[in-house]
Amino acid sequence: QVLSLVIPSQLQRVTHQALHRLFHTRSCLFVVLHVALQAAVFGEYTWEVFVYCWELQFHLLLLLLPYLLLAGNLGCFLLCSRANPGKVTPVLFENRKKCCKSHFLVLFLVSLAGTVTKSNAASLVKVYAYDGVLFQRGLVCPTCTVEKPARSKHCSVCRTCVHRFDHHCVWVNNCIGASNAGVFLLYLLSLTATAGAVAAVTAAFLIQVLLLSNIMHGTYLDAQGQEHPVEIPFLVQHLFLTFPRIVFMLGFVILLTLILGGYCSFSLYLALTNQTTNEWCKSRRFGGSPQLPSQPHHRPLIYKNIYSKGIWRNLKEIFNPPTVSERKKK
Repeated sequence: QVLSLVIPSQLQRVTHQALHRLFHTRSCLFVVLHVALQAAVFGEYTWEVFVYCWELQFHLLLLLLPYLLLAGNLGCFLLCSRANPGKVTPVLFENRKKCCKSHFLVLFLVSLAGTVTKSNAASLVKVYAYDGVLFQRGLVCPTCTVEKPARSKHCSVCRTCVHRFDHHCVWVNNCIGASNAGVFLLYLLSLTATAGAVAAVTAAFLIQVLLLSNIMHGTYLDAQGQEHPVEIPFLVQHLFLTFPRIVFMLGFVILLTLILGGYCSFSLYLALTNQTTNEWCKSRRFGGSPQLPSQPHHRPLIYKNIYSKGIWRNLKEIFNPPTVSERKKK
């Protein structure tokens, strides 16, 4: 409210429209930025780091490791970004085991986000039980006009209900749902490993340069002419002046590795406990939510994750989501 008094209304409107366009509509902007950042990092790695390391006789497999991880990451990225959240029919779910004989069809099925439509809503309702707290039986999505299965949510960006909705990822320009959550987890792990490998090779190169120059055992004169032993700030400054692009890239990749590592740890925690990001956020806000009709007003609501089946089975479910027939067997 304070800023609204200072910022012109026209600028506020333009900013609001730009933010809405970026984060609330499907756009390829972040996908392009994603590819551009990877191209910039690997361009610098190939142009300078790889050449210098090859001259210093680094092992070839070590130098090729980032490229191998990049290839795997791009494969997962394409599966996530090009996944069609469009129709997943009951027939598709029932015949999934038969299609597993074809590896290509397995990858294709895994890449589908699991959209809830009028044709498959009745069968998807039977896949997961309603916990009576986060998910209530009988609720209808006002936009899609279909009964909402447990663990599903309407995505305002994709404008459709997604089965076992986790979140909408702007970097892959798609929803993460029941059938592509496993690919997304592999995408995060491979992206973190790729950034870590580039950082490790680059850091090893810079350390090797310092060792060969023997500068760490030297001294330098300050502005007053006093002699001081070489310390870490001086070494960083020396490397930045000698290899500015490499040092800048290393700083960026290290920061990226730390951020991605934290997010990967969180995603692994969700996978091992059979939770989605949507469910985790809802459960954290649950203490301040109003009483639901099915709960007594004198008793506080207590959330319990009823979908966790143990670490191994939870992890297996990420890559092999349950079907109606599998639940009936249980």
